[in-house]
Amino acid sequence: QIVIPHREEVMIANISAFSDHLIIFERKAGLPAVRIRKLSTRQEHYLSFPEPTYAVYEGENEEFNTNVWRFTYSSFVTPQSVFDYNLDTQQRELKKEQEVLGGYDRTQYVSQRLSATAADGQEIPISLVYRQGTGPDGANPLLLIGYGSYGYPYWASFSSIRLSLLDRGVTIAIAHIRGGGEMGRKWYNEGKLLNKKNTFTDFIACAEHLIAQKWTARDRLAIAGGSAGGLLMGAVVNLRPELFKAVIARVPFVDVVTTILDTSLPLSFMEWEEWGNPNDKDFYDYMKSYSPYDNIEAKDYPNLLITAGLNDSRVKYWEPAKWTAKLREMKTDDNLLLLKTNMGAGHGGASGRYDSLRETAFEYAFLLDRLGLT
Repeated sequence: QIVIPHREEVMIANISAFSDHLIIFERKAGLPAVRIRKLSTRQEHYLSFPEPTYAVYEGENEEFNTNVWRFTYSSFVTPQSVFDYNLDTQQRELKKEQEVLGGYDRTQYVSQRLSATAADGQEIPISLVYRQGTGPDGANPLLLIGYGSYGYPYWASFSSIRLSLLDRGVTIAIAHIRGGGEMGRKWYNEGKLLNKKNTFTDFIACAEHLIAQKWTARDRLAIAGGSAGGLLMGAVVNLRPELFKAVIARVPFVDVVTTILDTSLPLSFMEWEEWGNPNDKDFYDYMKSYSPYDNIEAKDYPNLLITAGLNDSRVKYWEPAKWTAKLREMKTDDNLLLLKTNMGAGHGGASGRYDSLRETAFEYAFLLDRLGLT
């Protein structure tokens, strides 16, 4: 018996069952969707959300015999909000909203959903947020963020820390590139293994689109990513270094072939499903053709802040260090190149709240300085 028919354009991410309802979590058109089915009548409806780009997660729902379902919603503009939703009347009640200190006024910020066309014609979603009055004028600073690996969906959720940039006129965007999971399993498969370069060219297409639509300019565009997103940073600066003013590469996975060949490291044979088995010549050659360390050339590179953690078990500290050393040897410009190694941190950076904020403050200081916003 088919309970939920297959739809090519929709990914079912999860299902929660209650006595008379199914909650079906979908990824549809690059956004999270929640479909609710009443079992006794077979009627269905979708939960509606008020903003063009957002994040939604299931809350704690321990009671099986209930028609009230708890979920958490947030967006670039809306702080994390907990709702109770009546599955029968379709009424929702706000139970709690994250407090944002400093007199936060959400009406002063705007989020949008854009789309860029990739090299092969695929449409790549972009989530965007900016402060009122910032608008596209061709001269605004913009921070473009990306990840695009492991099928991980990079939803547009709230961060009070970002307000520091937004209030200085920096637009923030997320490129929902292939290799991530925003558009389902096919989207993920088109950005892994022998399709991995789609991740990089998608990101470049997003950057070019934002410039063409006058959201920013080349000398006002910064980019950031960490771990596999750091690999993304390394790959795109090799491909199109002139496109970016400043780059933050956090604990970047940049020595792809050497790392995956070393089976004593965590990021080796367990990762073959994502990147390929380098003992196979086809995979070896393909990985080497985009590995950031192996493709550094004698040319100009943008301003770079590279971070590492001495205790990082996923991306060993020497990986960003040797990438930095080779860049220093090969690059032909006078732009800033910084390597910052946290001697007491692992893959996730500083663990204490205040130490973590200090790391973010350092990154923001780098961006503001390089973008001329000091």
